[in-house]
Amino acid sequence: MGLCIEWSRRYLCLVAVALILAGCGDQLQQALPVCPGKESAAAALSVFRKRVNDAVPLRANGRCLLEYEEDGKPRQEQFPVKLWWNPPGEIYLQGDIAFDPRAVVLGANKDEFWLAIRLEEVSSYWWGRWTEAGSLNKLLIDPKVILEGLGIPAVGGQGSADWTFTKDGAFDVLTQSSDQASLAKRIYVYSCDYLIRKIEYLDVYGQPAVTAELDEYEQIDEHWAVPRTIKITRNAPRPAESATITLNLTSVKSMAFTNRLREHLFRLPEAKGFKHRYRVIGGNIIEEPPEPEEAKS
Repeated sequence: MGLCIEWSRRYLCLVAVALILAGCGDQLQQALPVCPGKESAAAALSVFRKRVNDAVPLRANGRCLLEYEEDGKPRQEQFPVKLWWNPPGEIYLQGDIAFDPRAVVLGANKDEFWLAIRLEEVSSYWWGRWTEAGSLNKLLIDPKVILEGLGIPAVGGQGSADWTFTKDGAFDVLTQSSDQASLAKRIYVYSCDYLIRKIEYLDVYGQPAVTAELDEYEQIDEHWAVPRTIKITRNAPRPAESATITLNLTSVKSMAFTNRLREHLFRLPEAKGFKHRYRVIGGNIIEEPPEPEEAKS
């Protein structure tokens, strides 16, 4: 049974925290100026790979808007969030719900990722290693989507054989194939500034299972810009299992991370005090044994 079904409707509105961006859908539908763009997958991928070195560590405040359906009726929830990002692979996001500034915590480092919800009605902890995450994580709030939503998609090594390149109006479009010969990801890049406007994560049928839209880029320095609006839409067969999360970032500022701060923010947290603990193994969510009673005291 999918994770969305296992979570209560209340959990959906809280969890949707972390995942993300907004406003780009309308922009993609508007008539935009068309520029030459690039002429091949190799040329486009070289731009993304260079940006790994150009990316600037930052912190930001913001608000998260969750839109979902409950009992056949549309619902919304909003809450403040704080974000720290040390590119390309370290991230920490916390959501303030019911006066608890760490009611929702999401994070990742180069080896692991995690999601923790510490609320009375939903007390759960998920974690996993990137090597065991599978092609598309089943967590509704997927750290991989958040990381790529900040403007640096994972595009692999130097080769471009796994990517096809097409033009779609004002956009250069790169489509990646997975190891199973099924489509895995599609990236839309605006040809005039070569910033990513949309990433589609595709299911085995080549249809978007999750879509991340990036908009309102803010220039952090001469070489790096970050989207201040990130909207993530999860498409599911049942409306009650779908959700849209919009993250609007404010006060985006570059910062330098000390080793001590990195150790504090980007280290896998302890899983003590949660009613449920899960681990992602082989792309599947596995519940771990309950915490021993003596460990809870």
